Amino acid sequence: MKTITIQPVTRIEGGARVTIQLDDQGNVVDTRFQILELRGFEKFCMGRPVEEMPRITTRICGVCPMSHHLASAKTCDAIFGVEPPAAGRKLRELANAVAYMEEHILHFYFLAGADFIMGPDADYSVRNVIGIAGKMPDVGRKVIKMRHMGAKMVEMICGKAIHPVAAVPGGFSKPLTEEERQKLLEMANEELEFAKFSIAYAKENIFPKYLDLVNSLGVIKTGFLGTVDDNGALNLYEGKLRMMTADGQYEEFACADYLDYIGEHIEPWAFAKFPYAKKAGGFSMDLDNPVGIYRTNTLARMNVCDKIATPLAQKELEEFREKFGRPAQQTLLYNWARLIELLYNAERTLELLNDPEITSTKIRVPVTPRAARGVGCVEAPRGTLIHDYTTDEKGLVTKCNLIVGTTHNNGPINMSVKQSAKLLIKNGQYDQTLLNKVEMSIRAYDPCLSCASHELDGRIAVKIDIVDASGETIDTLTT
Repeated sequence: MKTITIQPVTRIEGGARVTIQLDDQGNVVDTRFQILELRGFEKFCMGRPVEEMPRITTRICGVCPMSHHLASAKTCDAIFGVEPPAAGRKLRELANAVAYMEEHILHFYFLAGADFIMGPDADYSVRNVIGIAGKMPDVGRKVIKMRHMGAKMVEMICGKAIHPVAAVPGGFSKPLTEEERQKLLEMANEELEFAKFSIAYAKENIFPKYLDLVNSLGVIKTGFLGTVDDNGALNLYEGKLRMMTADGQYEEFACADYLDYIGEHIEPWAFAKFPYAKKAGGFSMDLDNPVGIYRTNTLARMNVCDKIATPLAQKELEEFREKFGRPAQQTLLYNWARLIELLYNAERTLELLNDPEITSTKIRVPVTPRAARGVGCVEAPRGTLIHDYTTDEKGLVTKCNLIVGTTHNNGPINMSVKQSAKLLIKNGQYDQTLLNKVEMSIRAYDPCLSCASHELDGRIAVKIDIVDASGETIDTLTT
């Protein structure tokens, strides 16, 4: 039996490898997508004052710190039993929308886009953002400007561009001045124009060329999970969780009740957990008969929502559904859905900046430590993000559980990789183009592996060799 190893998997956040096992005839028997890093973040949050959690958990990831920051602040609100003032909540949502734009631009142009703009068979030396900049210099300059502008907008709202600290238990710590609002409006209008350009360019020049690939590569049949408001519209900051089955049926539940609907499966070869839908009655990543598997992230949100509340994004959603139905199952459509969300967040940013309440100074209420459990949830760019803390009477964390967007997608990514490998590799024949297409089915999910690797409770064997300067092992630690 032969094993093909792809390591590292490129143009994703974090370290991973793919192992593809072939039988004696050279056909795919099994595959595994393995995260190579271990964080164990829940463990070193234990014993910390809960009000520190919104600052600590931003360090889970430098790419999506805003999502953890806001989910943690919402969890603290629940712990303390408070509701932030309207302006504090809107400032949080504004920060979230701006961070979304920055991240979706990063993924489309820097990570996944090179496969489409340069072509999946292009040499790896140009199949990257440098290649894009060389081929489309005007667009390349615009992308860099928009990314930089997004970071400056986050800094203006939150005080820091990376690892924000502005969201606090009970609200927000920094009001928005009128002068800042005017500057942000100017930048937000430019971001909106770029979002409109991006989706128009992709629909005209990229997606039509690759529809055969979209309809074949990494396609699996699963359920979906995302957040909607009381009217069934897409909401990225707050609302009800909607769990949709593969045939489009769904039920809704409060984030605080997630344990009634989501279980967490463990595999001994993985540092990331495998969440699954409990009501399915089990967990299986079998391609022909998956059990309990659901997906989060952009495609999931396009599938579960009934509508989008901003006009331009709603028009794009209608066109998307006309072409691909509901729920759409094609994995590469995550990239298309990501551009719809880029447009939505640009529109939503302008709506919030034009809200008269956004510059109110009533942004925070006081809090008092107590023994309690709280659950907070936001839609991170990579999927539904759940923080769950329990505190003692001093407000110290005694229990912490995190389920992040990529963790939800751990099972589906493994399935998409296996489907892609089985589709592409026959009779032992493969090349770098085929292996890159296997990677494309991973990049579509925009996985954040620093966020996803948390499992550290003794059910996974960990062996650590401690070596001296000469490389000699002086001690070994095991779990």
